[in-house]
Amino acid sequence: MARKLKTYQTSLGFFDLAIAAPSMKAALEAWGADSNLFHQGAAKESDDPAVIAATLKKPGVVLRRPVGSDGSFGERAELPTDLDLGGRPTKTARKSGGDKAKAQSRPVDKAADQKAALAYEREQKRLERERAKEQAARQKERDRRQQAIDKAQAALDKARQEHAKRAAALQAEAEALEERSHAEDARWDKEKERLEAALRRART
Repeated sequence: MARKLKTYQTSLGFFDLAIAAPSMKAALEAWGADSNLFHQGAAKESDDPAVIAATLKKPGVVLRRPVGSDGSFGERAELPTDLDLGGRPTKTARKSGGDKAKAQSRPVDKAADQKAALAYEREQKRLERERAKEQAARQKERDRRQQAIDKAQAALDKARQEHAKRAAALQAEAEALEERSHAEDARWDKEKERLEAALRRART
């Protein structure tokens, strides 16, 4: 059974954010918050009927509006135009956002809540499919890169082995030549000694 959605609201950077989600944890994940904004007092469950209505039309989607304004939430929002040099809302903007009358509690509409909860689940599944598709694309790219690396490594290993084989053959030839050179030197020493002995005999 789909979980009932609640509307949560916070301010991050230049925007107020709102979302219809089944829990605070889900809202924090959707906002990309790296800390618990609810415990810090920087986020809350909204009781504004207009905000609730906007989020329930697009459950699971993060809606935005310029920070400190009382305009409507949407998927896209312009940057605030009344920021001071410090990048914070001016007193007028903060006052206009803070002077809104407390909204009356929203009447329970089980059918609408159920519809919104189902829409939220559909949105989450769509996001999951998109993430899976992106992950598959990244995995495909990693596999392609790994294949290229493996191919280059195999070529390098083959060339290294071929070089080692040729170097070993040349070394063997060099050792054989050196052995033949030593043998020739030994033969020549004996031959020279024999001929010199013959020469000495001939002289006497």
